[in-house]
Amino acid sequence: MGDDGVVAEGDSVARIAARLDTATAGMLIVHSDVRHPRFATVDLAGQRILDWRARGKHLLCRTDGGLTVHSHLRMTGSWSVLRPGKRLPARVMPDLRIALRLDDGRTLVGVALPVLTVLRTSDEHAVVGHLGPDLLGTDSLSAGAERVAAAGGAAIVAALLDQRRVAGLGNMWAQELLFLHGVDPWRAADSVDGLEVLLTDARRRLRHAVRENPTQNTTSRPRPRHWVYGRARRPCLRCGTPVAFRPAELTAHGRETWWCPVCQV
Repeated sequence: MGDDGVVAEGDSVARIAARLDTATAGMLIVHSDVRHPRFATVDLAGQRILDWRARGKHLLCRTDGGLTVHSHLRMTGSWSVLRPGKRLPARVMPDLRIALRLDDGRTLVGVALPVLTVLRTSDEHAVVGHLGPDLLGTDSLSAGAERVAAAGGAAIVAALLDQRRVAGLGNMWAQELLFLHGVDPWRAADSVDGLEVLLTDARRRLRHAVRENPTQNTTSRPRPRHWVYGRARRPCLRCGTPVAFRPAELTAHGRETWWCPVCQV
């Protein structure tokens, strides 16, 4: 079982957490190898995996020894469960960050993880406590809307991508939602009406994507997959106007941005 390393959205991380939980929860770790300078001496052998949980874009693997393996995949990392006797390809071994052999012979491996921490479960707030309300959790969306609005004159797209304000949106979801709600991505965050409605819609769509839509198709059409994301200069699916685009190096938030200059005003 493997997971695509290109992960930037909260629903992708939630699906990974659910798959890993189904595959490994309850399993005993018989050997551990943590290849991180700060945690190389950590030995998880003898501990049983309790569960996997997602918080925003962060993954938390908890053990019955009171420890949590915390990771963030960003755009490079992946977790896989290798069958008994199966090894990672030699070309991947330099990127191995953690390997946990389980009592059924399988091995849980984390590869190219840009963030890896092992800490007491009671201290998880040290790695996820800065996050805003989680769109895939049960956190208050009114609190999330207040945090987004508190970004003031910052562009709404940047505020939605700031995980300290609301957790779980990546670049694709933020831009698709702004299109669907007719909001110019460059509008000041504190001037946008209906933020709680937008976040409620975001929660609904993310939860649906976790359950049934791994391709992240936000339209009702089988193709194309997106309304504006990745569609620079192609006709808007609503009005036909060429989709506008601004490269990451020309945005204050450092992310590529697509929008319809007619539908989003």
